[in-house]
Amino acid sequence: MKTQQKYDKSFSFEFFPPKTEEGAKKLRLARSRLDKLNPNFYSVTFGAGGSTQEGTFETVAEIIKSGTDAAPHLSCIGSTRDNIRTLLQRYKDAGVRRIVTLRGDMPSGMRDTGEFKYANELVEFIRAETGDSFKLEVAAYPEFHPQAPTAFEDLNNFKRKVDAGANTAITQYFFNADAYFRFVDDCEKMGIDLPIVPGIMPITNYKQLARFSDACGAEIPRWIRQRLIAYGDDMESLGKFGEEVVTDLCQRLLDAGVPGIHFYVMNRSAPTIAIWKNLGLPVRE
Repeated sequence: MKTQQKYDKSFSFEFFPPKTEEGAKKLRLARSRLDKLNPNFYSVTFGAGGSTQEGTFETVAEIIKSGTDAAPHLSCIGSTRDNIRTLLQRYKDAGVRRIVTLRGDMPSGMRDTGEFKYANELVEFIRAETGDSFKLEVAAYPEFHPQAPTAFEDLNNFKRKVDAGANTAITQYFFNADAYFRFVDDCEKMGIDLPIVPGIMPITNYKQLARFSDACGAEIPRWIRQRLIAYGDDMESLGKFGEEVVTDLCQRLLDAGVPGIHFYVMNRSAPTIAIWKNLGLPVRE
C-alpha cells in the first residue's frame, strides 16, 4: 500500500444518465448539493452496448458546461472502431478530457462482441487515435471479476489495461478493506504503478444492493448482510446502520493513505453527503 500514498487524492461521484425529464431534474438537484463537496470529477455510466450513449453524452456535456470535470464511461463490447472514433471526437469537442474505459456487458440477445473483446484493446485504440488527449480510468476488482477464470488471470488482465496506457484505476465497490489492501499489494509486486481509487457504495436498500452485488461479484460480508435482512422494512434504521458501516470503511481506507474515493451515488446526494461529513471532509458553504 505504500506507493498509493504518494498520489494526490481524488474524490469523485458516479451518476447514471436519467431516462426521463423528472429524473434529469432530480439529478440536477443531487449534483447541486454534491457540488459543495468540490469533487475532482463526476463520472456517467454507459449502458450495455452503448444503449444509453446519447444520455451519457448529454449528461456529461451539461456537467462540463457547469464548470466541473466529467468523465463518460465508454464500453467497447458491441462497438466498432468507427463508432468509437466518432464518439471520441464528439467528447473531445465537448471538452471532455477524462474517460472511464471499460469492456462493458453484452446486451441481451447480442452474440457478437464487435471489434473489441477486452478493455485493454479499447485503451490501446484510444491512445493510438488520440494520444494523451484523454486521461483514461480503468476498472479494478479487489474481489476479482466474476467472469475471471482465476484471481491470477484477473490480475494479469488488469496489468494489460495499465500497460496499454491507463492513468488511474477505480475499483468495483467492496465492503472488505483487506481485499483492497491485498489487491494493491499484489499489484505493487507485479510492478503496477498507478493510483487505484477505491469505489464505495452507500448502503440504503438491501434488496437493491444484494442484486447489484450478486451480479458484479462484490461480497457483502455475512455480518452486514444478516443485519440488513433483520431490519426488514425499517429503512431508517437500515440507513443509519449502512451509514456507520460505510463511514468506518472509508475512514480505514483514508487512514491507510488511499488516493481518494469514488462514490457510486445512484443519483442521490444525501447518503454520500452524510458519510462525507462523518469523515470530516471539507464542504463548501
